[in-house]
Amino acid sequence: MLKDFKPVLGILFRFIMMYLVLLFAYQFYLNSFEKSGLDPFSRLIAGQVRHIQNFIGFPTRLYNDVTGSQVWFYVKNGYATRMVEGCNAISVMILFLSFIFAFYKGSRTFIFAFVGLILLYIMNLLRIVGLNVVMTDYKQYGKAVHDFVFPAVIYGSVVVLWLVWIKLFALKNENS
Repeated sequence: MLKDFKPVLGILFRFIMMYLVLLFAYQFYLNSFEKSGLDPFSRLIAGQVRHIQNFIGFPTRLYNDVTGSQVWFYVKNGYATRMVEGCNAISVMILFLSFIFAFYKGSRTFIFAFVGLILLYIMNLLRIVGLNVVMTDYKQYGKAVHDFVFPAVIYGSVVVLWLVWIKLFALKNENS
């Protein structure tokens, strides 16, 4: 009976192992910046969001809060939002990679993972820009957009990428 479940258990094992390895590596990364405020990757994203917002006509400055491990977005005339470690979408990317590598299909796995990470990265930048625009010009919708709309956007993007991976790559017959 266990023989029937062997492929499923293999996929589940690969998913859990990949997830735990990436999660511990990420935590090790975060711990190394514990005393210096927000980690460099999150700062990079904040800087890129600032550039995009300045480009689209939302003058933005960043203010570092080292003790709070955050960066504040000062947009137009006030503080719109703040960037914290959870906004960098690394945890979402770890989940994405774990799933993709659970259904490993050779070199195309690495190619799809790379393309998927780029798409998630861009989607996350646009998500933060969108949140800052909402919090600046439509503050009354801010909580709903932050708590429901934009999480649905980023997690929805992951689900779409998973479905594409499964449908077009992982379950494709190797001979077709």
